[in-house]
Amino acid sequence: MKIYHHIDEFKPVKNAVVTIGTFDGVHLGHRKIVSRIKELADACDGETVILTFFPHPRMILHPEDENIKLITTINEKAQLLEQLGVDHLIITPFSRDFSNQSAEDYIRDVLVNKIGTKKIVIGYDHRFGKDRRGGLSDLLHLSPIYGFEVIEIPEQDINEVAVSSTRIREALLAANIELANTFLGYPFFITGKVIRGDQIGRQIGYPTANIQIEEKYKLIPADGIFAVKVQHDGTEYKGMAYIGSRPTINGMTRNIEVNLFDFSKEIYNETIRMEFHYFVRGDVKFNGLDELKVQIAKDKEDVLQLLGQ
Repeated sequence: MKIYHHIDEFKPVKNAVVTIGTFDGVHLGHRKIVSRIKELADACDGETVILTFFPHPRMILHPEDENIKLITTINEKAQLLEQLGVDHLIITPFSRDFSNQSAEDYIRDVLVNKIGTKKIVIGYDHRFGKDRRGGLSDLLHLSPIYGFEVIEIPEQDINEVAVSSTRIREALLAANIELANTFLGYPFFITGKVIRGDQIGRQIGYPTANIQIEEKYKLIPADGIFAVKVQHDGTEYKGMAYIGSRPTINGMTRNIEVNLFDFSKEIYNETIRMEFHYFVRGDVKFNGLDELKVQIAKDKEDVLQLLGQ
């Protein structure tokens, strides 16, 4: 898959089959849309193109809203779309100037002249252009003039996408990992850099890798202990992850840590990917490190049983 970080980097391709959207999570609903554009591209010897935006439009249009959390970062989204076999991903910067184009300017300048759209797969509720006045009716009206075909995504499928995205976010915030993974079609994951912590885990015999998530908009599940699998340097490891503010030692900040089983390497400043498979228990304040150590030993047994030893 070729990735373009601005619409201006893209050169029109033969028989471009295009769809547009945020594709946050690239979940099962999104995958139906990707399958559709791939089928259409195969039928006309064309290439698939997904146009997405970053930052997320709501981050630009509503900068005061700090509650915007996304299931996938822009890089994670790109990885998932590449795995699905998309040919081209255009990540164009969203700005107020971009949003202020008229519907016809957007269709002519972006979809036709810059992408070379021959078929566009779009939902009935997709809005674009100044004040979001543009929509499916504009595309249908202008398609014979500019020589492209419009394929509407059924309302049922569009609603499925919206409901799935909402339910995934709600499930993650409620630590319902299995439900979130069902809607995603794969295990929810985070990607981050391993940084130095204060070595409390090492003191009690369970050293942890502290994970730093640089993207502040990345949605993080509720606090607690999770059964996870971690990919590092081409190898997968089982482990137990902790999210929380470490109340037993009166911690002040929210941490993400993982204890990897059968692992002893130093991986500071390296990037790992951590998949969430099961929620084990919520965060609890214990009466000292000895009590915490006893509970962690039990947590490890539970995690091993959940993941299969």
